[in-house]
Amino acid sequence: MRQWLFRWFSLCFLVSLLGASALVSAQTAPKILVLGDSLSAGYGIEVEEGWVEMLNQRLESQGYPHQVVNASVSGETTEGGLKRLPRLLDAHQPEWVLLGLGGNDGLRGYPVKKMKANLAKAVERSRKAGANVLLLGIQIPPNYGRRYTDQFTSVYPELAKEKGVALVPFMLEGVATKREMMQNDGIHPNAQAQPAILNNVWPVLKSLLTNTTPG
Repeated sequence: MRQWLFRWFSLCFLVSLLGASALVSAQTAPKILVLGDSLSAGYGIEVEEGWVEMLNQRLESQGYPHQVVNASVSGETTEGGLKRLPRLLDAHQPEWVLLGLGGNDGLRGYPVKKMKANLAKAVERSRKAGANVLLLGIQIPPNYGRRYTDQFTSVYPELAKEKGVALVPFMLEGVATKREMMQNDGIHPNAQAQPAILNNVWPVLKSLLTNTTPG
């Protein structure tokens, strides 16, 4: 009986030790904070089907120590994301911020200058907190008028150049124009499109993780 109890307590201690080790590892792992809208929040699909969760899986499978924190919210604007950012930076202390906002600003016809200013502040606040930034470019349908659409599209490369941050030119490249990859609303990608979105983001992010240190 004593021998059985000793083995039982030893097993409980080992499980507790492994659990504590895993918790410490998760807490100390470098974080990648994804701050986006419905395109990153997985609108209309299961959470595990989204490209952000796939990113987490790819990082793990390829031996990267990073942990992804998805702070994306459907319907989020650059203004809303900017307001939430300080708390997120403080809570997670990310090494990287993937900034994928602006789509809802465009769909609502918000002033492009204001949108760009919000994104610029988000970049600055992220850097001030010690994080690097990867900007995820968005485009909007042409029915908003050529002038507005062109101004909107140009925000991302202009901001990337001005702030010296990395850029994925269009995160829905090869997706937005394919009907079979879009949900019925014609705006949100479906589950089939998620691997393609990840493949648009991954080459740039992988290069940055390999070659860049925080700062």
